Amino acid sequence: MKSFIYTFLLLFLFTNCEKVVDIDVPTGQERLVIEASINWYDGTPGNEQKIILTKTAPYFGTSIPLALNAVVTITDSNNNSFNFIDTDNSGIYKTTTFTPVLDETYTLNITYNNETYTAIETLKSVSPIDFIEQDNEGGFSGEEIEIKAYYTDPADQENYYFYQFDTDIAAIPMLEVYDDAFTNGNQIFAFFTEEDLKPEDELTINHFGVSEQFYEYMNLLLQQSNSDNGGPFQTQPATVRGNCINITNTANFPLGYFRLSQAYTTNYTVE
Repeated sequence: MKSFIYTFLLLFLFTNCEKVVDIDVPTGQERLVIEASINWYDGTPGNEQKIILTKTAPYFGTSIPLALNAVVTITDSNNNSFNFIDTDNSGIYKTTTFTPVLDETYTLNITYNNETYTAIETLKSVSPIDFIEQDNEGGFSGEEIEIKAYYTDPADQENYYFYQFDTDIAAIPMLEVYDDAFTNGNQIFAFFTEEDLKPEDELTINHFGVSEQFYEYMNLLLQQSNSDNGGPFQTQPATVRGNCINITNTANFPLGYFRLSQAYTTNYTVE
């Protein structure tokens, strides 16, 4: 009888003490987010490029604020200037006059809300994919499909690579970075696997040449995204800054990166 009364009291307490608590979640300073990836794909003139400008949003926000009415230019070392225009108030600034030159240094300038942001980068070359190899007995189970995209690294120079793997079965692409510190001048491969990958699935592989500083930036981002930070005593991820700086107000730093890459894209059907 005592056990029954005790159980009844517990149920009464848990079912009658519910209260909706509104938590006031603090919001950080709104910052400019710069997505300036200039990609010169093989077989194209590379004149059509775009830069996307948005602003940081609250954690529970349902939309991404656009950064409109900015003045966006890229200038090369010969003072050739390329203007990027947002013609439809979408936050996407476009040009059709960009001139890509390997190993050329470019400067990005953005004026937004009376502040000037800038970044400097070099357009880096990349080796094409030589061939793709598929292993149907990969993973710990021996039943996963693994894809290896082989390419030949140039000898006697430092090279850094950025890969993007897109499939219809994943909501977001898989990103990887590589360097040739231990494989200089050799044929090496980028690796992709997905447990739900099956025959007839389509895989798009984008291969970019990048600078050492972008390699380090993306490597830090990938380390944070792959770590388990969900526990109450876990160290929270730090803000990873890119190469864009605010020269008007250094405290109001932007997020994002200015990158220029020679690029190859390859479509592969899983066998």
